[in-house]
Amino acid sequence: MPSADRPPLTISIVSHGQQALILPLLHQLARLCGPLIDRVVLTVNIPEPDLLAGAPPDLPLLRLENPAPLGFGANNNQAFGHCRTPWFLVLNPDIRLDHDVLSPLLAGAAPDAGLLAPRILEPGKRAPEQHRALLTPREILGRRKPGYAIPAAPDWIPGLFMLFRSEAYRRIGGFDERFFMYGEDFDICARLRLAGWRIQIAEDQQARHEAQRESHRRLRPLWWHVSSLLKVWGSRAFWRYRRLLAREAGGALPR
Repeated sequence: MPSADRPPLTISIVSHGQQALILPLLHQLARLCGPLIDRVVLTVNIPEPDLLAGAPPDLPLLRLENPAPLGFGANNNQAFGHCRTPWFLVLNPDIRLDHDVLSPLLAGAAPDAGLLAPRILEPGKRAPEQHRALLTPREILGRRKPGYAIPAAPDWIPGLFMLFRSEAYRRIGGFDERFFMYGEDFDICARLRLAGWRIQIAEDQQARHEAQRESHRRLRPLWWHVSSLLKVWGSRAFWRYRRLLAREAGGALPR
């Protein structure tokens, strides 16, 4: 159980042969956010040497090694089993921090906020990534076209930086492990909202993403991506969330 004298945050990072990429992130976390962190759970998902001898010595680090690779959701659910704090942060290995974004996120958390995040700045961009509407074929195809109506608040956020209230994560059972690598971020956002929790974005806070877009370069991740989208659109949570958003918008179903 969480204790009053324990730092408020557990962080989950999953490595797919990326420990060298993770090392600078660990130093940024220790330098900028160290007092907030109870532990970092680093999951080694595929065999690789232990490259973290240079990790910050004052950053509590728990290294888990999987005997066989697990999916994104399963890895983070496993890490959550080591969480004894009120907040649980799922973080991509290629996120970079220029300042402490965690303190303002936690300080500004509304009582009904189940998921917090800053704005994400992609490489070569001056403005953060736009907010995401309900994940549909029409939305995916129209996202980068002129005239796309950017939502004032996101219907879901990508799984790059997801700061969960542990109570909310626990109540909905964490990530749905039927998804292997893509789609589970939308699904957990939908289930959080359906359970009455809010997605809260700190518009004045940013983190950088040094994007590693495997699905754009290799066929296997692309297949995982497409099959996960089909799984999303066939799920009960998707259709229930679509109806919830329609009610909030006054009756017009998203397309």
